[in-house]
Amino acid sequence: MSALTPVERNERRRLQRRREVIRWSVRALVVILIFSLGIALGQALQDNPQPGRTVTFDQTLEVPTTGERGSTITP
Repeated sequence: MSALTPVERNERRRLQRRREVIRWSVRALVVILIFSLGIALGQALQDNPQPGRTVTFDQTLEVPTTGERGSTITP
């Protein structure tokens, strides 16, 4: 077993810390992604109408008039 020099020891620690930070960052991103998908799914389920219920939409269409009565064919 060989002893590490202080420079090698510091390099290994730095690499280990970097790997640990990357691991925790990936874990945090996965948790945030799963949480976001859960919220999106909850909103989608809440927005859907209940089964067996009738959903009716009323919308009034307004036709713009120019005041002139005439043909729809333009000469």
